[in-house]
Amino acid sequence: MRFFFDKNTWQEIFGSIGKNRTRTIITVIGVLWGIFIYIALAGASKGLDNGFERNFETVAKNSLWAWSQRTSIPYAGYKIGRSLRLRVGDAQVLRNRIPDIEYIAPINTKGVFGGEGAQVVRNLTSNNYPVYGYVPEIAKMATQKIYDNGRFINEEDTENIRKVCVIGERVQQELFEKDEEPVGQFIRIDGVYFQVVGVHKFTRTTPFGTDGDIYIPFVTFRNLYNTGDNAQFFTIAAYDDADVVQVEKDVKRVLKGIHRVHPDDERAFGSFNLGEIFSRIMGFARGITFLSLIVGLATILAGVIGIGNILLISVKERTKELGIRRALGATPNEVRSQILLESVFLTMLAGIIGIILGAGVLSIINKMTEDNTDFPYTNPTVPIPLVIGALLVMVVLGTLIGLIPAQRAVSIKPIDALREE
Repeated sequence: MRFFFDKNTWQEIFGSIGKNRTRTIITVIGVLWGIFIYIALAGASKGLDNGFERNFETVAKNSLWAWSQRTSIPYAGYKIGRSLRLRVGDAQVLRNRIPDIEYIAPINTKGVFGGEGAQVVRNLTSNNYPVYGYVPEIAKMATQKIYDNGRFINEEDTENIRKVCVIGERVQQELFEKDEEPVGQFIRIDGVYFQVVGVHKFTRTTPFGTDGDIYIPFVTFRNLYNTGDNAQFFTIAAYDDADVVQVEKDVKRVLKGIHRVHPDDERAFGSFNLGEIFSRIMGFARGITFLSLIVGLATILAGVIGIGNILLISVKERTKELGIRRALGATPNEVRSQILLESVFLTMLAGIIGIILGAGVLSIINKMTEDNTDFPYTNPTVPIPLVIGALLVMVVLGTLIGLIPAQRAVSIKPIDALREE
């Protein structure tokens, strides 16, 4: 340890580095580039991971949507092309038969999948907006961001079939004055007056949706548009440990049984599996992280080998100097420690500079993307344990590669070194 803090030791190390400054810098850049690539790629993958987490933070990760279409295979006396309709009661059957379902909610819409939305009027202003018939359970699967002075649809709204609505930010901007409070006011939806109970902040919680959506109670929607027991589609959330792909298959299988559809008919029911997509995205991000680790380590190893080569050349060039040191009483351990210390120092120096440069690039990327909410990318960082781990790996590699020139230096006999020209 005293040797490590010896001023003469560091003077000799810096003197050796200074003699071949250009060669040393070029080799150090190899190690620097390796850790830089690792930090940049690992941070980029983390930014992608964080971006998708941010975009889908309000929706259950293991969620999917299912809806009815037309049959493509004749079955049980029914012809091909039969139009199917989901029923509200189907939701309870699915819940009973598929234990992996945590929540399920029927939804009806107007103006979402094509066609004209509902005509909404307030005073002398009118426009068309998509309208959703929601049950309160939807908030357990897709958290609705409601401004502080309002609320979402609740159980009492459903039980009492209230004519209340939650409007989007764009609806508020287009139908109300800038400083006017919409909560408590009335708007007319397709000729029926509804009281505004909240304003929702648009977030991407479904594969469809805009900042102009209007939410009303499901039962109120049924009475307003005479949909009866029909449901346009189901929103389903599986338990966190469930296989959402298998849940999707089970949902379609049960629905085929309920509606007498051929088991092999793949067109009768459509679905959108957010859980599967989210798993693939997270797998892609983890793949980038693993790739950054492999590429970074390979580049670091190549750079460290270059440092070992430099030290071998340095030992060859300093043969006479090392011989004099040995003749004056320097022990083999002192010579070996100096070479190892020089190897670790160069490796650590390159690693720290590479980490600083990588962090700087990630900071610039973060500044460029932090205000872009449409692009799923935010806060590209590398966890501290991974950075420390990378530095430890570099120290180990620097030590191991330094053993070769260190052993070469120790093997030099003083009498032979003194004869060296």
